[in-house]
Amino acid sequence: MTRLRSALWLPLFDELADPMAVARLAAEAEEAGWDGVFVWDHLRWRAPVRQVADPWITLTAIATATERLRFGPMVTPLARRRPAKVAKETATLDRLSGGRLTLGVGLGSDRFAGELSATGEEIDDRQRGQMLDESLEILTAAWSGRPVHHHGRHYTVDGISFLPRPIQQPGVPVWAAGFPGNAKPVRRAARHDGFFPVNLEHPDQLADIVTTLTELRRQETTPYDIAVPLPSDTDPAPYAKAGATWWLAEFDPESVTLDQVRGVLHDGPADIAVQEIRRP
Repeated sequence: MTRLRSALWLPLFDELADPMAVARLAAEAEEAGWDGVFVWDHLRWRAPVRQVADPWITLTAIATATERLRFGPMVTPLARRRPAKVAKETATLDRLSGGRLTLGVGLGSDRFAGELSATGEEIDDRQRGQMLDESLEILTAAWSGRPVHHHGRHYTVDGISFLPRPIQQPGVPVWAAGFPGNAKPVRRAARHDGFFPVNLEHPDQLADIVTTLTELRRQETTPYDIAVPLPSDTDPAPYAKAGATWWLAEFDPESVTLDQVRGVLHDGPADIAVQEIRRP
């Protein structure tokens, strides 16, 4: 048996757009026994949100303010980032934190703030999916420390070695996001280290996903995580029973305040045992 791990999942909006304030929250969460703090990655959000912080600078502040917490972007839309730069950022941040970074990845969306179309980014889901998969190939190769020779449809990396490597080996753990019922993100997640199901409505949905992942990973022996975002007042026990290994306490992005987050973190993390065998 192992314990369901608990984390805060913070939209870096308005009151949470101050990286020092979020770093203090992370330090308080660590002291209160939480296992992680993860942050949203957006350029802007719909009204009434006005202020949005950069996730990578905020994660750096979290790394320097804590000693034990796992942290990372949840999720970063790799299609609007240069994979070579992300390779350097992730390796450096992993070393800064002593090997505590988790990289959450996904397609991103234009739905809530039009941030892709407003900045000239790719808005076709299929194209962004191809860019995401190609970026993950580059990151995996870069974290090996060997020269990367990648000539793809969207990106080129010609003979560059990305050193120093991350502390975590063979690389930074990757959790891939996806909607329940969408097969391709689940297959993508099965190739990496974890799955982040978006908009779950019932534990039975998660149980079905875990069954699929178990089958896809039947030849694998490495640990695997299922990280489930849930409102902070939701009982995570049924999701742990269905296969979750992480519970991420989520907050309303359009009304979240520092006091609200502080109230949840001081209530303490979940104390739920899960069976190690439930990991795919």
